Amino acid sequence: MGFGSIGHWIILLVVVLILFGRGRISEIMGDFGKGIKSFKQGLNDEDQARNVTPPAAQVPPAQIPPSAPPAAAPAEPAATQTTDTVQH
Repeated sequence: MGFGSIGHWIILLVVVLILFGRGRISEIMGDFGKGIKSFKQGLNDEDQARNVTPPAAQVPPAQIPPSAPPAAAPAEPAATQTTDTVQH
C-alpha cells in the first residue's frame, strides 16, 4: 500500500488547507512565482551586462598617501632551546 492512492492525496490536501488556509497558499505560490521571475530577470541582466563594452575613458586611480615607515618592533632576546636527553 503506497502513498500514491488518490485517497491519501485528498487527505493531504485537506490537512494543508486546514493548516495554511486558501489565502495563505495563494500568497506562497504568488511569492514563489515572483521569485522565479526575479531570478530569470537577474540572469538576463547579468548576460546583458557581460555584453556591454567598457567605457573608453578611464577614471584615474585615487591618490594613495605615502604610508609612514613601520614602527620598529622591540627587540626580543633570542630564545635558547635546550635539549635534554634521557638515557634508559
